[in-house]
Amino acid sequence: MTYDPYQPPSPRPDASPPYASYPWQPPLPPQPPAPRRPVVPPAPLGHHSDLRILRSAYRWQRRVATLTALGYFTLFLILSAYAPSFMTGTVTDGLPRGLLLALGQVPVTWLAIVLYEGTARRRVDPLAALIRKQAELDARRGAAR
Repeated sequence: MTYDPYQPPSPRPDASPPYASYPWQPPLPPQPPAPRRPVVPPAPLGHHSDLRILRSAYRWQRRVATLTALGYFTLFLILSAYAPSFMTGTVTDGLPRGLLLALGQVPVTWLAIVLYEGTARRRVDPLAALIRKQAELDARRGAAR
């Protein structure tokens, strides 16, 4: 039987004690040192899931802005091709609807830019700043070793 200081004493009464009970008994053999746990460096703070969230936020940002601008332009082209009577109808004296809708493309493009910047400030920039901060902490932690 080998002596293990971390094991509770054996509940069996016939088991030999983990120490020499009589002076004439030979000393117990030295115990091998406990195996050391491998040193595992702490996990970096920035995980792949953070980058995945950032990527999806950026993807959402691009889709909103692109679909806003292209959606309006596609609607304008479809109306021009399939509803010429609607496009040539006048809104006021001499101002056709088609021209008014074409001029509306500029404000819609500005709206797409505003949506792009708004989603960047609201969703993408905070995530990027958080990942940047975590990367700096990881770099400092790695330099301290």
